[in-house]
Amino acid sequence: MRNFRFRLWPLWAALILALTGCSDGQNTGNGDSTTDAPEAPEYPVTWRFALEEIEGSVQHAYAEALKERIEERSDGKIEMDIFPYGSLGTSSQLTELVRNGSVNLAFASPGHLANTVPEIGLFTLHFVMPEDADITRRLLASPNLLNLFEQPYAQHSLKLLGFVPEGWMAWTANKALRTPDDFQGLRIRTMTSDMAEESYRAYGAQPSQIPYSQVYSDLQLQKIDGQSNPIFAIEEMDFYEVQSTLTIARHAQFVSSVISNLEWYDALPENQKQWLGESLEDVADIAWKTQEELNQTRLQTMLEEAHLSVVQLTDEEREAFRRASRPVHDLYLERTGESGQRIMENLQQLIEELETESRTSADSGNGD
Repeated sequence: MRNFRFRLWPLWAALILALTGCSDGQNTGNGDSTTDAPEAPEYPVTWRFALEEIEGSVQHAYAEALKERIEERSDGKIEMDIFPYGSLGTSSQLTELVRNGSVNLAFASPGHLANTVPEIGLFTLHFVMPEDADITRRLLASPNLLNLFEQPYAQHSLKLLGFVPEGWMAWTANKALRTPDDFQGLRIRTMTSDMAEESYRAYGAQPSQIPYSQVYSDLQLQKIDGQSNPIFAIEEMDFYEVQSTLTIARHAQFVSSVISNLEWYDALPENQKQWLGESLEDVADIAWKTQEELNQTRLQTMLEEAHLSVVQLTDEEREAFRRASRPVHDLYLERTGESGQRIMENLQQLIEELETESRTSADSGNGD
């Protein structure tokens, strides 16, 4: 069992909270922020980046790439400390550390953040994202998508810096999950947002909000019957050791966001904002390429190391889930009001535009 990794997080959390207000390039030594003092920050400056995943994950690869580029671009003036999952707390606690200024940067996935920023619950809905991989990649890298969610994040003292794709979610259980009826009474782990729960309650499941670090033991002890995660995460967290069947439904992409404290970001000197922005652009494709590689190689690893059955749903089987998921789309709109309506409509428009561009490009290529 791998859960020993997470036993030290309370100690780390206490340490990082004790560091709140310490020099991050925003303090001048007398307690005043750089917004009030004209002096340049004393370099090197340390930025703390907290992850929702362990070392070797998509998020870890992204963070390492960002660290390399920030430190290189700033000529060592910025140093980045990376805290893998388990160092500082659960996903929800990491977001709070960002909001109170203890951590500068963090990953925040919709599966927990939707309780704070309801609009981001859009990414926990099933059958919303495009099926074409290239269109998904371009959508998540689009500044237009970022702009849709910028204000909802800002209302909660968060600066949205980017979206990071991590691949299709998959289901594991001790049986195949081919129809919504297969979910009847199934105790399935979800992330900690209410909207994430609703997506599975629509299938007749009994969702249970459980921290990531607790999933393995609860599966092993049969406190829950199944869970959903990207394939690479299922392998790296060893969930396949205590589940017999992996079902690939292509129902939802796992999309995380990179955030910072809004006040911290706004107070950054212009050169630091530029270093951060340019570095984020540099690593935009890192997560995409990493998730493709990890999801493929780790599926093969699970097949080689375990007696794991893999089920791929047919288009007809997926359609039954699509129909069952529709009421949850309506519930999302009900809970987010005009803001959610605007975001969903604009998301659908962005997808349609990208699909049109893709068809036009393909037709042009065929005509050459």
